Order: sequence, then C-alpha cells, then structure tokens
Amino acid sequence: MFSLVKSIAINWLSWTIIDVEVDINFGMTSFTIVWLPDQWIQESKERIRSALKSSYAKLPTTRITVNLAPADIRKVGPSFDLPIAIWILISDEVIIEQKLIEWSIFLWELALDWKLRKVSGILPATIWARENWFKRVFIPKENVKEASIVDWIEVVWIESLHDLIDILNLKKEYEVAEKIDLKSLRKEKVEKYDFSYVIGQEFAKRALIVSAVWWHNIIMSWPPWSGKTMLAKALKTILPDLSIEESIEISKIYSISGLLTIDNPIIIERPFRTVHHTASSISIIGWWRNAKPGEISLAHKWVLFFDEVLEFQKTVLEVLRQPLEDGNITVNRVNSTYTYPAKFMFVGAMNPCPCGFMTDPKKQCICSAKDIEKYRSRLSGPLVDRIDIFIEVPKVETDKFGKNSQKWETSKEIKEKVEKARLMQLKRFSWTKHTFNSEMWSKEIEKYCKLSDESETILKQAVNNLDLSARSYYKILKLSRTIADIEWSEDIKTPHILEALGFRKKN
Repeated sequence: MFSLVKSIAINWLSWTIIDVEVDINFGMTSFTIVWLPDQWIQESKERIRSALKSSYAKLPTTRITVNLAPADIRKVGPSFDLPIAIWILISDEVIIEQKLIEWSIFLWELALDWKLRKVSGILPATIWARENWFKRVFIPKENVKEASIVDWIEVVWIESLHDLIDILNLKKEYEVAEKIDLKSLRKEKVEKYDFSYVIGQEFAKRALIVSAVWWHNIIMSWPPWSGKTMLAKALKTILPDLSIEESIEISKIYSISGLLTIDNPIIIERPFRTVHHTASSISIIGWWRNAKPGEISLAHKWVLFFDEVLEFQKTVLEVLRQPLEDGNITVNRVNSTYTYPAKFMFVGAMNPCPCGFMTDPKKQCICSAKDIEKYRSRLSGPLVDRIDIFIEVPKVETDKFGKNSQKWETSKEIKEKVEKARLMQLKRFSWTKHTFNSEMWSKEIEKYCKLSDESETILKQAVNNLDLSARSYYKILKLSRTIADIEWSEDIKTPHILEALGFRKKN
C-alpha cells in the first residue's frame, strides 16, 4: 500500500514542502527512511515504534519504506515523526478518515510514551503554512502560544498521539487555540540598568542616545572602572519599541534556535546579546551544518555587545566586517549556501592597552609600546571604518557621589526623546524598505543630507586633515542627519556636523 502526506523541511529561514511517502509491502520485516535524512530522522524509527505500541497500535511486521522528497534537500530535526506515524496508522487501518489530513501540516516529535514534545521552528513554519494556503497546523501544546500569533490559520494543539487518532477519525472535536494580540504581551517593568543610575558621563550618554535613535555602531574606550559596561547595558533601556513586524521577524530566528518558551512565546523587546571574548567565529556567524543562527543573527534588529573588544581574537572581529556593511552573513560550503539576517548595532567597550591604564591620569601604564601596538592592531582599519562613534569614558570624580549629587535623567525620559526622533525617520523612509538613517544609500544621502556651503567646507577639510575614507565621509553625513533629527531639525546645520566629527576616532 502506498500513501503520501506533506510536511515542511527547515533550511534556515527558507522552507520547502516535503512529500512524506510511505510504502508498506510484503517482504522481510524492515523499516527504511531514504533521501538525505539526518541522524534525528533516522532515530525516529525507534520513537515511532515505541509510541505506536504505547497508543494501542503497533508497527506492521512488513517491509516499510519512507521516502522524503525532493531528494536533493537535506532534512533535519525530529518534526517528521508524526507525518511518518500517521501514514503507518492509515495503512494499518487505525486511522480510517483522511478528511482532516488534507491541507494540514503536522509538526511534532514523538515521545516513547505516545506524548508529543515541543519542536523548534514552529512560528516560521506556521507563517509558511498560512502563506501556502494550508487550513490548519497540528502542533504540541507547548508550542501553542508561539503559533497563535499567526492569523488566518487554525492552530490545533494536541497532547498525545492517542488524541490525534480520535480527532482524525472524527470521533473527537479538535480545539483551535485563540489568537494572541502582541500588544497584550508588553508589560511595564523595572529596569536593572537605568540611565539615572549612571552618575555623570554626559558626553557618553549623549553618544548612546545618538546611537539608539538610528542604529549607529559605537565603541567606548577608557581605563577600567569608568562605567563602560554599565553604560552599554543601560543602552537597552532607551531603545525604541519593536513594531509588530519586527517582533515576528526576530521571533522567527529565536524559534528556529529553540529559544522561545511557553512564558515567552515571542520576542517583544529588542535583543541585547552580550558575547564573551572567548567566543569562536562559528558561534558569532552561525553553525552552517545544522543551519543554526549565531550571535550576529540573534542580535538582529538591535544590539551586539562585545565587552573588552580587544581581548577577542582578530579572526573573530574580522568576521563582523561583512554583516556590519551588508546587514547579513553568507556562509558558503560545498553542499549548501546559507544567508543569515544580521542587521545589528555593534557596541564595544575596550581598554586603551593591555594593563588598561594608558590614559589614566592617576595610574601609570606598565605596557611597552610593542605590546600596545599589538593589542590595538586587533581592531583593523577596515573594521574601524565601519564604526560610526568612538568615545572616551573617563572615571567619575568622587564628589559626584552621595546624597547631594544631582538627579540624572531616567531611561524613560530619554526614551521619549529617542521615540520622538524616530518618528521623523519613519516618515522620511515611509516609501522605502529602510527604517534607519544608517541604512541610507548614496542617492538617499544626497537627498536627505544636504549641507550648507559652510558645513560642506568644514566636513571636507576634516576629511582631508584626518585622512578619512569615502565610507567615513558618508558615515559622518548619516550621523549628522541623526543628530539633526534629535534636535527635530529638517536641515543639517554646522553644529550637527561638528558634533558628528567629534565622535570619530582620533588616532
């Protein structure tokens, strides 16, 4: 007997319809799965055997051949357990009705006791099923909130294979999950790192506000204990809120990574990813073999933070060059090519030398010139060229501490300024795919970054004197545009150009 059911294969953020073909014939008892199944799928034979036994069915003692077509696509993960089990049950006449099987997608991993386990990638799979006109998806109960965000498709949650058999045989009504409104998931919370907790550092705060408005990469430098790390973590509290489209886009990445939970079924806050300096290049760009996203993709749509950036291996830092420029990372291998989204804002904190005290006015540096040169060379010229803002963060004087210290602006107050400036950009780019000043191309820069004769003269003189590249020239223009937006100014004025130049690397 020959049967067929449709399922989905995950290839990063692209999806392919898979025909699960099951053929049961007389012959020596065997169970074979063919056409590029990975180890998870090969092991599904034992899961299916035990699950069927636990649900009062049994595996036919015949020759079973499962074909996953098309043949040239690698199939990964345990989500093919259920489609295979369904058609074995049909052939054994345990499932008689097939009305609900047509135009349905089944995505489950079977446990040995016939219960269903959570699988990754449910959100993008549900979106794909809706876009391809499927009527319903059958998923485990643990994935229900994640899938319920997607409208115009029935999300049916099942707890066990036994329940599914009754539902497919029309002996039991299935339950459709209620849709979830993303806005209802947003909650007011107390921030651990508020800008009001950061004493002084007004210049650094100003730079972070400029960064937060529209995605400008920033590196902070100064000796230890000057508050660089706390400033970077406080940045998260002033980021503009995610739109619904951005939430879904980011959540698809986290869904594939298996990072969505029952309590957090969707990403509603901008991601802030902190990377330790021992991280490898593969953990940064993504693991190509299992199509797993790396840190630059998990930071998609906002912040990737490298603390002690010069402690990272130079090879790790160099892999950032392409994504910082293009907003994605392409990994080429013999058998496949993966393109991962990676539009992130890079934030780095660094010491000026290995001991950390080269620029400290009170402590003497013990590093040799050779050590300092070797240490700083990890940040290459092309990478520096892709950074918009460089600032020095000095230590706070002790007289600013204590009960009499002034009250500093809170993150909530600063965020209001950021959101106000954001409205200006959203209006500017309403007819384009861009949402950030840092994404502007040459023609858009020419249109939106017009300068007066005085401002243009100042900028060109600075570019010549500082020996800046063409990329740096355009970055200064985009940064000036952002500063003007913060001031709610339609025109870029000379003070905006001067402030943008003040944020450039001096040496």
